[in-house]
Amino acid sequence: MDEQLHERVREVISTVPAGKVATYGDIAAIAGAPSPRLIGRVLSEDGHDLPWHRILRANGTPAPHLAHRQLELLRAEGVLADGQRVSLRTYRWQP
Repeated sequence: MDEQLHERVREVISTVPAGKVATYGDIAAIAGAPSPRLIGRVLSEDGHDLPWHRILRANGTPAPHLAHRQLELLRAEGVLADGQRVSLRTYRWQP
């Protein structure tokens, strides 16, 4: 991945506001990334300073290894889940 795309992905993720969520696919589409998997890679390698917890899978669920912490952080922002699924209809960010 080139540096310019990497920075665009980081910039888009940083603009997701508190109380809202986006999917990996949403971020990929906005940033012009070829795949949602690329967004996950950016977050895992260079996302410690980003609101990573606001990015979910296409079905509104967090990655299993992050679920507890991610849902806890979202709950603190007023984003409520039904089990482990966040309603994208209610909380999805519309830039």
